[in-house]
Amino acid sequence: DRPMRMNSSLAQLCAPALIAIGIWASATPAQAVETLAKHAILIDVTTGAVLMEKDADTATAPASMSKIMMLFMIFERLAEGSLTMDDTFAVSEKAWRMGGSKMFVGVNTRVSISDLLRGVIVQSGNDASIVIAEGLASSEANFAVEMTERAYELGLTNSVFKNTTGWPEEGHVMSARDI
Repeated sequence: DRPMRMNSSLAQLCAPALIAIGIWASATPAQAVETLAKHAILIDVTTGAVLMEKDADTATAPASMSKIMMLFMIFERLAEGSLTMDDTFAVSEKAWRMGGSKMFVGVNTRVSISDLLRGVIVQSGNDASIVIAEGLASSEANFAVEMTERAYELGLTNSVFKNTTGWPEEGHVMSARDI
């Protein structure tokens, strides 16, 4: 009962802002929206209409946006039941040594999917991303191939994954439209 009241209150608080955004979006021509971004796309979620587009199909290095595809595939497996939040994966030395954003997993330990997901979503943990990839496909490179194949199945035409972290690597690309 309590979560329902919180959701209702949240909806009441957000409704005026959402209405204002809706009015602004319908009243503002797409040409009036400008951005300094090199690549961008703004799509009306209700109609699918492209409201603004700037070089949206150019493949570019996506950095941590790559993790969105990995997370999508994890949540698919959770939904189908082939993976549970309580499953654990071993932390390899490769994952433990990975640079950049980290959740600071311990080498030669086991970490639950639940904790690894928090590490990826909250910390953008590169180490957690590698642990997941190695746990599901024996290597990060194998999981990256699976990510590319799944992206293609979803209609993402400008996405090629070479790793799960978004760490710079030749040929690792996504477009703003695909993201």
